[in-house]
Amino acid sequence: MHDYVRRISLASPALDEAMVNVLFIEDDRMNRRVVKDMLDVAGVTMVEAESAERGLEIIEEQDFAIILVDLRMPGMDGVTAIKHIRARNDAKGRVPIIVVTADIAPDLRQRCMVAGADDVIFKPVAMDSLFDAMGRILARDAEGEGMIS
Repeated sequence: MHDYVRRISLASPALDEAMVNVLFIEDDRMNRRVVKDMLDVAGVTMVEAESAERGLEIIEEQDFAIILVDLRMPGMDGVTAIKHIRARNDAKGRVPIIVVTADIAPDLRQRCMVAGADDVIFKPVAMDSLFDAMGRILARDAEGEGMIS
């Protein structure tokens, strides 16, 4: 078992890694490919959305364990997309969200958390930061702690 798979499994032993389905809302194709390659290593399925609008459509069609979202995209930005997701009155509105961004504004983490994000990681994405964030969220949800808001 690869170390990253082990991290997710140890963080959330009740979760079968095959059940981890991730949506990545990101306008840059290369960034989506890099993250997909990382998730493939751990056997995690990733669905791609090239815009926030498309991501919201995909959420209607499928269920996800985690949503990754970029902040700066043409059209709807990531913070607005997060607010749309959190406004839902169903389980899809409570799916953990990790912001993936190159933005380093001092108030960024706070703005994301106020919008409803569960965590923030920075580009260029490192496998350690991605899997650590996913592991923390999956472990927290397995313990029933719920979303940070």
